[in-house]
Amino acid sequence: MKQQTAQTKTKRGTPDFQLLILTLLLVGFGLVMVFSSSSSIAIASDKFNNDALYFTKKQLMWAIIGLFGMFFAMNIRFNKYKKLYAPFFLLTTVMLVIVLISGAMLNGARSWIRIFGFSVQPAEFAKIAIILYLAALITKKGERFRDLKTGYIPVLVIVGFIAGLIMLQPDFGTCFILVATCGLVIYAGGASMKHIMGSILLVVLGGALALGANALFSSVSSPDSATVSLTEAKQSYKMDRIQAFLDPLSDPTNGSLNLLRSLVAIGDGGITGSGIGQGTIKLHYLPNAYNDFIFSVIGEELGFIGSALFLLVYLYFIWRGIIVSLRCPDPFGTLVGIGIMGLIAIQAFINIGGVTQTIPVTGVTLPFISYGGTSLFVMMVAMGILLSISRTNNLDVIKEEKTKSVTVQTQTRTSPALRSRESIRRIR
Repeated sequence: MKQQTAQTKTKRGTPDFQLLILTLLLVGFGLVMVFSSSSSIAIASDKFNNDALYFTKKQLMWAIIGLFGMFFAMNIRFNKYKKLYAPFFLLTTVMLVIVLISGAMLNGARSWIRIFGFSVQPAEFAKIAIILYLAALITKKGERFRDLKTGYIPVLVIVGFIAGLIMLQPDFGTCFILVATCGLVIYAGGASMKHIMGSILLVVLGGALALGANALFSSVSSPDSATVSLTEAKQSYKMDRIQAFLDPLSDPTNGSLNLLRSLVAIGDGGITGSGIGQGTIKLHYLPNAYNDFIFSVIGEELGFIGSALFLLVYLYFIWRGIIVSLRCPDPFGTLVGIGIMGLIAIQAFINIGGVTQTIPVTGVTLPFISYGGTSLFVMMVAMGILLSISRTNNLDVIKEEKTKSVTVQTQTRTSPALRSRESIRRIR
């Protein structure tokens, strides 16, 4: 009776302590770097009320909201997300449609809508919605997922539909991250490699045809037109980024300017850096230093040692999340966890790779670090889901330990022959 009572009381396991602490450390470090990279700009501008804490206070507000969201998500049993994914996915899809109709235009993209007085980016919510949807769908299909017509193609249609809505904004960086994350979940779900390689080939061919068609229509358009269409301006902006990646010195006063200044900032950091708050590249030299290029500020102010330590912590954080995901006995939890950590890893690589000339700049945030309320909130809620998975894992560990203790007690009351047979079985 006492044992049954103890098992009844132990309804939930504890969350993974390391993952929780690492998440809070990254959020705290992000707040420090947002203040360091934005205070000089904010205090010198009437637009930001000459308030050095303008961006920091907004980011702190979203961090607090995200903290509540993380703990709320952490206290929902992860298997309940199998039922919650459908309304969440539907709501996100509706938001993506609304943003195309009445969203606010910013930096050439219609990506923001106002909800309850807050500006939110529906594409950020779509990242988590599609992960939950795919994990539930793949788990439900089971072995049928390897079938091309009944398993694989329906999943691709869903991914293509959401990716298409994001591309219409247009937001190429977010679209690429979403598609890459979905590809990782699909691969982890056991899809056939023939199907995956075929999909990649179709995407490459489709992209090449789209770029070719765009170049063709651009070449036949009238060169004497006084105004350039918004679409042409966007395409030119994208081509400038690609050209800057291939040859940063090709246009050092225009298209390559931000990348060159980013590289200069990282180089000026040297081994030990200039110190937090002591960097100069953020002083109106590098736009969006608190957002897309925040790793440049980290490189300048913390130097090689500080940047390397930050990356090591980031890598351990991702590794720890993957371990938690793989320990989950439920395939749904494993796929969700792999999707969440894959999302963070892919987005971090794209952000850091862009500012270090590893890949072309795409203009995405560095998870938990860059300024951006919606991104921070969504990432913290995603970690809440992963921490919920870890709680279930730890509960299973507790149950296994109790089972082992009961087995040991039983063995002490059995004959030596039975105990010897059990010992031999464990050795084998």
